[in-house]
Amino acid sequence: MRDITMIVHNKRRMNFQTDCADLVKMVSRPREWLAFEILLDEVEKCKRKFQAFSLTHIPRTKNTKVDKLAQSARDQPYGVYYINSVPPVLLPEPF
Repeated sequence: MRDITMIVHNKRRMNFQTDCADLVKMVSRPREWLAFEILLDEVEKCKRKFQAFSLTHIPRTKNTKVDKLAQSARDQPYGVYYINSVPPVLLPEPF
């Protein structure tokens, strides 16, 4: 269901932006990245659901605010982040 969220909200022309130049290359030339064939096939299926789809590379140096936010997230000790809520109390390990 999550793959059609943008379409449900009538967002049929999408420009996704990333700081990963390789991702842009992978999506634009998937045949050159055979190790990622299964994942890139899924990207192709999703792309076809939009009237227009583009993926743009934004260098980190041109987007320092987002880069700092991503860096702070990577520095967090947990794999799960709680937004507007209190994380649960962890139960002790059984003996």
